[in-house]
Amino acid sequence: MNTPTLKTERLILRRFTEEDIQALFLILKDEEVNTFLPWYPVKNLEETKKFYENRYASQYAQRQGYAYAICLNDDNVPIGYINVDMGESHDLGYGLRKEFWHKGIVSEAGKAVLEQVRRDGLPYVTATHDRNNPRSGNVMRRIGMKYCYSYEEQWQPKNFPVIFRMYQLNFTQEDDFVYMKYWNIYENHFVETLSWENKQE
Repeated sequence: MNTPTLKTERLILRRFTEEDIQALFLILKDEEVNTFLPWYPVKNLEETKKFYENRYASQYAQRQGYAYAICLNDDNVPIGYINVDMGESHDLGYGLRKEFWHKGIVSEAGKAVLEQVRRDGLPYVTATHDRNNPRSGNVMRRIGMKYCYSYEEQWQPKNFPVIFRMYQLNFTQEDDFVYMKYWNIYENHFVETLSWENKQE
């Protein structure tokens, strides 16, 4: 199975295509949207096309993958993206044009994607967010993920230190299983108190 199309009450989740380059450009060019993402904003359609080819077209050629355009039902035009990496971490990532923030769109998309990967037999998913971006943690909790630990990484390619919070949701693994790779790699790691976890967006 390779990025099967999913539908929710408000959304269509589908593959990106070359016809989406302009819509993808609007997502990737915004500095505020990309503040907490591991790449720099794109400058033009040419850079956007390279991003599409490297990140989406190449992944769709693999046997299994989850790399979705988030589209509204009424026009099927991408306003964001959500993906689950097929590497060991099964990392969940997402981004959304800021005009559509605070409407529960990523949470709605995330629940649908997590249900799909659960059906397909992935044992767990993880997700990380910059501690300075707590709203992303709110999304992770709303879709059923649990905070596990935090760690400090010299973040590339932006090359500055970031404290990440790591979340996880287990499907076939035991409930107490925690993916420890980041904890083991980075010397500065710790478990934070959960007082911030109850704060609402």
